[in-house]
Amino acid sequence: MSFPWAQEYKPQAPLMRWLDERLPLPRLVYNAVGAGYPVPRNLNYFWNFGVLAGFALVIQIVTGVVLAMHYSANTLVAFNSVEHIMRDVPAGWLIRYAHMNGASFFFIVVYIHIFRGLYFGSYKAPREMIWLLGVVIFLLMMATAFMGYVLPWGQMSFWGAQVITGFFSAIPVVGEPLRQWLLGGFAPDQAALNRFFSLHYLLPFVIAGVIILHIWALHIPGSSNPTGVEVKTEQDTVPFHPYYTAKDGFGLGVFLICFVAVTFFAPNMLGHPDNYIAANPLSTPAHIVPEWYFWPFYAILRAFTADFFFIPAKLLGVLAMFGSIALLFFLPWLDKSPIRSATYRPLYRKFFWFGLLPCIVILGICGVMPASQPWIIMSQLASAYYFAHFLIILPIISRIEVPDALPSSITEAVLSKHATAGAAPAAAHA
Repeated sequence: MSFPWAQEYKPQAPLMRWLDERLPLPRLVYNAVGAGYPVPRNLNYFWNFGVLAGFALVIQIVTGVVLAMHYSANTLVAFNSVEHIMRDVPAGWLIRYAHMNGASFFFIVVYIHIFRGLYFGSYKAPREMIWLLGVVIFLLMMATAFMGYVLPWGQMSFWGAQVITGFFSAIPVVGEPLRQWLLGGFAPDQAALNRFFSLHYLLPFVIAGVIILHIWALHIPGSSNPTGVEVKTEQDTVPFHPYYTAKDGFGLGVFLICFVAVTFFAPNMLGHPDNYIAANPLSTPAHIVPEWYFWPFYAILRAFTADFFFIPAKLLGVLAMFGSIALLFFLPWLDKSPIRSATYRPLYRKFFWFGLLPCIVILGICGVMPASQPWIIMSQLASAYYFAHFLIILPIISRIEVPDALPSSITEAVLSKHATAGAAPAAAHA
């Protein structure tokens, strides 16, 4: 976004001036994360999670490249190569645990980033493209994580690949050929491991490319903010550096403390113990579950237990699982409310906190539980509410809701908040 009051980059050092004239990289960085990029002055800590997601991706790429130097994508030795990394490679256990838990932390910060967008209406015009690219990043993350989970070639890796790819066969006509094409055969084997390793190595760089587009799209309309009110004057903004670089730095410090604590003291907390058993195609685990970040979608997949006329239950589950993500692409057009932020949407706020969030938590719990009662009926009810929230409740709310009064500017919202906070101590002294 072009702000008339934004500072222009004028390098002082001769070397920087020479570089900027021939390759305007310093100018690009300055305009992207420096004083040349004014941002709303009222951003809270929920706006830290985009930067944290980028940092988590860097951790995954760096540790993944090192692991690829020692991993062998061969079904005969893949499991042992992982054990070799853990036991024989200097600091291999640290690199592997950092990569393994880095995936979980990547999903944690991205999920919070998505929920922030849902709550504060960051998907609304003129930021639809930012949201759509974000959903693409999320899909690429899921594909990358699934393929990475197969690589250790443990019991849960093998049977997870067998079960998840098996759902493609539910698609009429093209399903089974698609599954065989994906696996390179009739079951997970050497061809599947080669393909998954290649794609798992490649996709993080694709994600990085889409993130560049995501940030580029963000800089056209500028950052959203908790009020949902657009920037109007210079008083509504502050330079990204040093204000938000310092704020992001604090958030990054908290993130690293949590990440290091889990990596060193509870590295297998978010994993599954069966994956420390070598893959055995003749021994099915008692309870096959994906990684925790897939649990809500796995619950939706298993919620369909009966055929609907001529449509098999298995196909309905696959369609619902993919549909639960596809819904996010249409969200900017499903929500017709002119008010962005839930801060000024009392009815939407209630359905968000007491409807959507509990629904997703219930789906997550059902996704890790056995496919038996009462978990099946709970997943069915939660799945029904999930789709109803986006397809029925949200469009109705956007038409009937009476929003609270919006501040006329970001500055007014900030000053009124500080005035209210300052009035409380004065009243106490009185």
